[in-house]
Amino acid sequence: MRFPTTDDSERQAAIDAATVAIRRGELVVLPTDTVYGIAADAFDAVAVAGLLEAKGRGRDMPPPVLVSAATTLDALATGVPGYARALVEAFWPGPLTIVCREQGSLQWDLGDTRGTVAIRMPDHPVALEILERTGPLAVSSANISGEPAAISADQAEEMLGDAVSVIVDAGESPGELASTIVDATGPHGRILRAGALSLDQLNEVLEPLGATLTDEG
Repeated sequence: MRFPTTDDSERQAAIDAATVAIRRGELVVLPTDTVYGIAADAFDAVAVAGLLEAKGRGRDMPPPVLVSAATTLDALATGVPGYARALVEAFWPGPLTIVCREQGSLQWDLGDTRGTVAIRMPDHPVALEILERTGPLAVSSANISGEPAAISADQAEEMLGDAVSVIVDAGESPGELASTIVDATGPHGRILRAGALSLDQLNEVLEPLGATLTDEG
């Protein structure tokens, strides 16, 4: 089912429907500050596997995890370096995904993560309210693998409508670029994927700390 969010009552109905679907282990399309995402309960291995299948991805491409608060970072990750914390403070909520070492005690299966987890806090009120109710969600761009990421509910429905239970329609995405992904698993960070935040923007935060990122590309 597709739910608009043009007024408060519609928005609450959409958030309620998305929350119920996630708790049932179903897939949901939701808006973010970058592109639309397809979401599953991060702690439901069957739902996460369904997300990967819907996108046509294998376990070698595990989805990032979206959170509703920066404080959740330490619940999911361990050994987060100071430069990563500085970037989180500057750019969360926003289009920055941080790859960290995952907490070993977590009972989840996101795929072949090799002991890491990619975490982001989106800057979108509807997404954040859903996350506040559901807890961390495994969320990947709402598209078939290899196709452009959906920036509207129409595009997401065209590609993934048969695989999801709820589509939350918040209009066209405010940003067409996906988040920038930073590898923070080592003492020196590097950009794994260029996106909405540039290398210069990130290093502007880090240079006063005597740190800089490199671009893998």
